[in-house]
Amino acid sequence: MGVRKISAKKEEEALGKPIDSVIFKRLLSYFKPYKWYIVLAVSLTILISALAAVRPRLTPIAVDDMIVNKNLPGLQLIVIILFGTLVLQGIIQYAMAYLTSWIGQKIIYDLRKKIYKHTINLNLKFYDKNPIGRLVTRVTNDVEVLYEVFSSGLVTAFGDILTIVWILYFMFSLDFELTLYTLAVLPFLVYATSIFRKAVRNSYRKIRVLIANINTYIQEHITGISVVQIFGKEKRTVDEFEKINREHTEENKKSIMYYALFFPVVEFLGAAAVGLIIWYGGGQVLQNAVSVGVIIAFVQYTEMFFRPIRDLAEKYNILQTAMASSERIFNLLDTSNPVLDPVEPKPLDKIRGNIQFKNVWFAYNDEDYVLKNINFDFKEGEKVAFVGHTGAGKTTIINLINRFYDVNKGEIKIDGVNIKDINQKELRKNTGVVLQDVFLFSGDIRYNIDLGNKDITEEQINNAIDNVGLRKFINELPDGLNHKVNERGTTFSVGQRQLISFARALAYNPRILVLDEATSSVDTETEILIQNAIKKLIEGRTSIIIAHRLSTIQSCDKIIVMHKGEVKEMGNHQELLNKKGLYYKLYQLQYKEEFQNL
Repeated sequence: MGVRKISAKKEEEALGKPIDSVIFKRLLSYFKPYKWYIVLAVSLTILISALAAVRPRLTPIAVDDMIVNKNLPGLQLIVIILFGTLVLQGIIQYAMAYLTSWIGQKIIYDLRKKIYKHTINLNLKFYDKNPIGRLVTRVTNDVEVLYEVFSSGLVTAFGDILTIVWILYFMFSLDFELTLYTLAVLPFLVYATSIFRKAVRNSYRKIRVLIANINTYIQEHITGISVVQIFGKEKRTVDEFEKINREHTEENKKSIMYYALFFPVVEFLGAAAVGLIIWYGGGQVLQNAVSVGVIIAFVQYTEMFFRPIRDLAEKYNILQTAMASSERIFNLLDTSNPVLDPVEPKPLDKIRGNIQFKNVWFAYNDEDYVLKNINFDFKEGEKVAFVGHTGAGKTTIINLINRFYDVNKGEIKIDGVNIKDINQKELRKNTGVVLQDVFLFSGDIRYNIDLGNKDITEEQINNAIDNVGLRKFINELPDGLNHKVNERGTTFSVGQRQLISFARALAYNPRILVLDEATSSVDTETEILIQNAIKKLIEGRTSIIIAHRLSTIQSCDKIIVMHKGEVKEMGNHQELLNKKGLYYKLYQLQYKEEFQNL
């Protein structure tokens, strides 16, 4: 929780910064593909603001020229013009609302696709340090915050400014002195707006951080729901969530309170401005210096004047929130992948499966090395096993072979080629991995075997199913390969999920097959199925097995014993027993436990 509090604090500080011109320009760059639609939307906004400001200007004509002179035809014409401007304004507003919403949706679609594509291609080291809930917030909540800016925020803000300009132009053209009296309340409005903007900005800042915290907490605890329920942590989890949720609710209530205070203040100042018009303008009417029609027009303009100012204050806070979301999104998009493909990758046309580790050192964090000076060679078609206590570095070896991380020192070669000179997708296409913790996607069994790869034929899928002994299980399902799989495959047993994962790896026909504790959680019958499948499939294929059960690796060509990140022993089963070293002790300890459990 300490790390999260620190990161949340940094995020909150970032949210408090003023609008960054660099970020704002970058945000505007997403308008570029739709620039002509933006030009059209701005043109429509100019028309709307002009039509809105013209209507009160017709009031003095209607009152002073037509009504006073009892010119009914002229009055009817004015009414028709007013009605026509209203209808025209409504049509244009509809077109503008549709157009800006369409633009917003297109930009949000482009941006969300870009964020997801970038995130899904970042390496595992990035995910080691970034909670999934926060990443989900970037793709969902933060992008949604930008929608209002992209759809109508900037365009309507421009329209609000134009409306104010038109209003001031017509007011000054009608009566300069009366306009100055009307604007006497403006300094108070500016001061109130400044206080409101600062208060709401701070509130929005905290709300965004709390939303990210909520997403992170929910994602983490729902993912680990089995642990929560096994250890009876439901009430504590609910209580902890209730605290985070309450903070979010209270902060939202604060922002609501600020709006509840600000809007009446604006209305009061608007009423005060009307009062000044009636007080000063009424005296001018009595002295025949100003007409009644002008006073009515000023009242109308005053009501119109305060509405866009209030809207602009709200849009500024929306823009402030959008800047914060933009900064987080751009920070994610600017995150470079430390594991990069070479500019000119060397092809792997017919990979054989020779693997070499030469003086390999690796640390997940700084120089806290989990692998130290690792050296070994795997020959094509060899069956190699890694054994050792938890934390010895066995799984790290697999991560490095797949180049999920880059080594700190030394080099890893496949068929004599440094893996840093190979395209990552090409490398991983030739490596099949079956993990202990199997992940199944929602969909059906067929999808979880071919993962949507159209190059994998039905025959390849069926061969993989037959080779791992999954046919009986598939035939017993009502829909066979089309049987629905829930998220993470929760309705299947551990053994069934592992068999599906094994079939997935084999369907891709890899030259290098990796089994990371793949049989550690299955029953004896399922383990026999897998072992029988392995015997058929390792021919001509380099196989790497990580296992705690030494009984499953006794037939391996080579066994490598790891201890605290170092290779301690290497040889086949009988050679290592004869050495009576670490492997011998592990073997004796395991069989002693098995004997005691009989």
